[in-house]
Amino acid sequence: MTVIGITGTDGKTTTTELVYHILKTAGKKVSMISTVRAVINGKEYDTGFHITTPNSSILQRFFSLAKKGHTEYMVLEVTSHALDQQRVRGIKFDIGVITNVSHEHLDYHKSFKNYLYTKAKLVTRAKNAILNVDDTNFTFLSEKAQGKIYTFGIEKSAETCPQNTNYESTLIGKFNQYNILASVAVARILKIDDSTIRTALKTFPGVKGRLEEIKNNKEFRIFIDFAHKINALENALKTVRLLTDKRVIVVFGSAGLRDHLKRPIMGKVAGKIANFTILTAEDPRTEDVRDIIGQIASGCIIQGAKEVKKKFDLKNLQYPGHYFWRIPDRQEAINFAIKNLAKSGDIVLVTGKGHEKSMCYGTTEYPWDEESAIRKALDDKIKQSKSI
Repeated sequence: MTVIGITGTDGKTTTTELVYHILKTAGKKVSMISTVRAVINGKEYDTGFHITTPNSSILQRFFSLAKKGHTEYMVLEVTSHALDQQRVRGIKFDIGVITNVSHEHLDYHKSFKNYLYTKAKLVTRAKNAILNVDDTNFTFLSEKAQGKIYTFGIEKSAETCPQNTNYESTLIGKFNQYNILASVAVARILKIDDSTIRTALKTFPGVKGRLEEIKNNKEFRIFIDFAHKINALENALKTVRLLTDKRVIVVFGSAGLRDHLKRPIMGKVAGKIANFTILTAEDPRTEDVRDIIGQIASGCIIQGAKEVKKKFDLKNLQYPGHYFWRIPDRQEAINFAIKNLAKSGDIVLVTGKGHEKSMCYGTTEYPWDEESAIRKALDDKIKQSKSI
């Protein structure tokens, strides 16, 4: 069985799903384990709450099932936690992909240096390494790689680049161009022909909760994205910003008991790019959601965004302008964005939860579905308009 491991701060899941789809389109017997799902011999499995790489016992069970089903290729999304905790110990990687490395999980790794060294573990044990030549850590990662190095990139010279990957895709955003290039690099190493790659990229349906558009009959657009990191939030906001000359409205929070340092930075990012920012809950766990929101809000304020303290005081809002609200209840925050703020031509971006099916308060996981919450807000808006 050929094993492809994919890690990175951003783009892991989409790249994993892309590689899986390309190999499936090529008629290969392929299995996959990603953040969103595991597909073993064509059967889909739930990978659990808030987990990317399952623990070693579950992982070995999936690998055993794959071998029994004569899987030729296993595509595995690998987190820094999995590498550090040796969840993937004993797995021999034929190809190791690192999409990029930036600020994240410092609550766990304590320093960026530790985080970077942990990410590099994937390419120290892979026969072939696929690296992003545009990433600021490329030199360090290439020095750590033990096998043959293949490169992909947009800004600098690379073996896989836009000039030699002229394919159509429904994925939007520059960050997705990198994900596509990484997946094409994998496919080419595995000798998949270009026509098959072209077909696969054209038919790729996207990933649940990754810049997923929620279709509706309103005059504004709504997107869900899993972005819960600085770069991911910035990429998502920059992408939707290019889709409209009207207002961008973002709803997001930050997980409790996780990296505190990123919170004000994410606030600065939102305060700079979005016109309206609504700060809310995102798995607060045992932290006070108001404290988390306060830390994010500090970044909004530094960036110059103005806080609207009276929730429905909307008369004096100027465009272009940058404003933010604190609404701890996530459903209420989504309702406010859709029912009260969104107008014709605007874009509403709801980030942080994506595909996840639960929200953690205290130590309890409560059912949560982002799309359902948005649909509820849309239904309420319809009822609201009919009653006027």
